[in-house]
Amino acid sequence: MSVPTLGSVVLDCPDPLELSKFYARLLDWPEPDAAADNSWSTIGNGGTLIEFQAVANYEAPTWPEGERPQQFHLDLKVEDLPAAHERAVEIGAKLLDEQKTFRVYADPAGHPFCLCAC
Repeated sequence: MSVPTLGSVVLDCPDPLELSKFYARLLDWPEPDAAADNSWSTIGNGGTLIEFQAVANYEAPTWPEGERPQQFHLDLKVEDLPAAHERAVEIGAKLLDEQKTFRVYADPAGHPFCLCAC
């Protein structure tokens, strides 16, 4: 077939296992499947995959603008924004911005992501 299908989303980071564990906990997905040398790690829920690849000299995006502006982020839907906020911060997310129906965070490697009750 000539039409591609989405296989996964891949995030660059300094420590694939650490970051994949963060997202597995955040999303309540199974534990990561990581390469022995920690160059790559994968999490999934039976359909969607998020993968993490080690990048030497990784530098986190500066949000919302700056020297290394974000080029991509994940929007994660939630039903209870205050409860989801508490959980995200408890496992290592850093709040960057707060709006009425969504909040912007940085993951432990500095990638922005949103929790959305939209």
